[in-house]
Amino acid sequence: MYEWMVVATMSTREQQAGDAEHADARLGAGTRLECKVCWYVYDPAIGDPVWQVPAGTPFADLPAHWSCPNCAGERTGFIVVADEAGQA
Repeated sequence: MYEWMVVATMSTREQQAGDAEHADARLGAGTRLECKVCWYVYDPAIGDPVWQVPAGTPFADLPAHWSCPNCAGERTGFIVVADEAGQA
């Protein structure tokens, strides 16, 4: 019984990680995202000098260990920033 509970918990975590990966894959290469905690904006055109992410790196291609360089918020805590035309 306990073995099943551990497997179920791992499956839930794996599913959540998979959901985040699928969400990342739907983002455009130039999509900017904002941290919900501190409002830091990740802009692919700039990259991230703190984590040594080169300019031109889409959010979906950030390393799995990447977190907000300002507050250490997780990747899942980022939301899409609407562009100047008001479209996300």
